[in-house]
Amino acid sequence: MVKYQDETLDRTFAALSDPTRRALLARLGEADSLSVSELAAPFPVSLPAIMKHLDVLTDAGLIARDKSGRTVSCRLTARPMEQAMNWLNRYAQFWSDKLDRLAAFVEEETCPTQPPAPPNDPRNAQASRSRAGSARGRKKSSPPGRKPNS
Repeated sequence: MVKYQDETLDRTFAALSDPTRRALLARLGEADSLSVSELAAPFPVSLPAIMKHLDVLTDAGLIARDKSGRTVSCRLTARPMEQAMNWLNRYAQFWSDKLDRLAAFVEEETCPTQPPAPPNDPRNAQASRSRAGSARGRKKSSPPGRKPNS
């Protein structure tokens, strides 16, 4: 069994739980490196809010920051995501096996081993409905309109 560092996985999944952080990672996946201001440009949140998201991503090891002069650049690091994918793939295999067994079961149930009976075979006959009426008749409704006073 593969051992995973729980703390690393916890931080990775916590970082990936936020849609803004996932969008930041997606942007970094499209480029080798982007400055913080380039990363923040399309988001309707303040630069300090973006910096907090970047701190979470850095703590999880999902991005690396490099400072050159006054410009801070970010780049994607894949190692924590690789560990998370390995963990998820273990469960994907589990569910894949379960669904394969379910599909085989359903196919067995829908494809009987005996061929269907021919149309004139008595096994296809349905029980006939009784033509006898019920003992009590249906109550007739009164005509529409007001009831006469009694």
